[in-house]
Amino acid sequence: MTERPPLPLWAAVLVAAGAGPVMSAAYPDRGWWPLAFVAIAVLLLALIGRRFWSAALVGLVFGLGYYLTLVTWTSTFLGWVPMTALCSLMGVWFALGSGLIAWAYRWLPRAWPGAGGRMVLLPIAIAGLWTAREAVASVWPYGGFAWGRAGESLIDAPVAPLYAWVGISGMTFLMVWLVALTIEACRYRGVPALQRAIAPIGLAAAMLIWPAWPVPTTGSLRIAMVQGDGPAGYFEHRDPGALITAQYLATAPLFDADVEADLVLWPEGSSDWDPETDAGTARIWDDVSARMGAPLLAQATTEHDGNDYNTAILWQAGSGALDRYDKRHPVPFGEYIPDRDFFHALAPDLVDLVQRGFTPGTTDPVMSIPARSGAVEAAVNICYDIVDDALLRESVRDGGRIILASSNTADFGFSDESVQQLAIARIRAIELGRSVANVSTVGITAVIAPDGAVTASLPRYTAGTIVADVPLADTVTPDAVAGADIELLLGGLGIALLLGGGLAGGVTRREARETAPRR
Repeated sequence: MTERPPLPLWAAVLVAAGAGPVMSAAYPDRGWWPLAFVAIAVLLLALIGRRFWSAALVGLVFGLGYYLTLVTWTSTFLGWVPMTALCSLMGVWFALGSGLIAWAYRWLPRAWPGAGGRMVLLPIAIAGLWTAREAVASVWPYGGFAWGRAGESLIDAPVAPLYAWVGISGMTFLMVWLVALTIEACRYRGVPALQRAIAPIGLAAAMLIWPAWPVPTTGSLRIAMVQGDGPAGYFEHRDPGALITAQYLATAPLFDADVEADLVLWPEGSSDWDPETDAGTARIWDDVSARMGAPLLAQATTEHDGNDYNTAILWQAGSGALDRYDKRHPVPFGEYIPDRDFFHALAPDLVDLVQRGFTPGTTDPVMSIPARSGAVEAAVNICYDIVDDALLRESVRDGGRIILASSNTADFGFSDESVQQLAIARIRAIELGRSVANVSTVGITAVIAPDGAVTASLPRYTAGTIVADVPLADTVTPDAVAGADIELLLGGLGIALLLGGGLAGGVTRREARETAPRR
């Protein structure tokens, strides 16, 4: 017999509406990470005993409250309509995932009513279903939206070293597993309370004491990172050449200081024109490289094969472009409009605001930096690329010994976007066992150690430089090797247990009907 929901629907909707903003407070700028566990617990309690569609409503309300408070910065660029559309899509994903979790709460205890079913299979199924929902929403549609996954909330938690072992998706699974297991330990009465408490306490203890993946350093790369504080916003008024002028002026103090560097790193949005087609830009890039005695890695909009690309170019005086990386993950509805004709018919004024149309790149994300002590392979990514699990893992597996992350956050002002992006970059450092040089037009520019610690940074909206010997590493973490397989395994496990519970529950009910005494 299916249990009654502990909350009536109206109350479940209300608590879900409140739990969404609580979940968002676990992320920077507040960063109150324990609230993520509280919010997950509230949502799961609101789903117990529900049918699919009432659970979907609860999940939709939670998802809307969560994303509308987490990513308010998306409205700074194009306004409230696109932000609401994005948050509604993520709310729909939460609705579908919540419906499946509600099914798990109904089916699995009926199929496997003993302690093994309630204390083992059910919490694992719930965690797997949550992980599967995040995995799909992160890649579909239009490349998905991987921002705001539960596993991204724990960069400052004591369990942060686990990122190297299981990645963001694995961290999501562990979080939800612990919460679901704790709930079952409180609800299930089939074994003594002390025995029930052992399971969640043991899981929490294992998460806390699990050792960090060792990351021995193998030399360093001296990087001069430049935050130009130029007028880099998409709708910001600027005179021609204002971007590269701001970057050059912020770099110039290094010339007189006789600074030695292996690389000069400029952010996305650092140049107005392509140095390979504009002689004036080429002269400035040549000048920077020559004066610093090092190559310059900077960004420009490029065109080839009839398409426009957001491109990072490794440039050396006297040689020109040594390598290029075309941004793999341009932001839909920000850097390009997918299915433009369709969406133009729905919102022509909004679509017309986005004139550019960047094409996703196909170049490899690793560059060879000609450093003074020898070539250094570096993983290169641009802005939103930092949330692309597959791209970051590929860049490390293909030999990147350091991650060079550039971004243009000028469209988001002093909102939480830049601190949330920095938190994700810190997660990548731990997850992949690499230092991250994170450079931005207006902030936050920072050096991140392989343990996720920020060792140097510049305040937002301040022109300045950081010159640092950034450690290199060659180790390959478990997540870099098998992170995608871990995500597939955990998500697939949740779906398999749900299907198995449904089938087994159906068989049990048929057997009960067949063996019941006839009247």
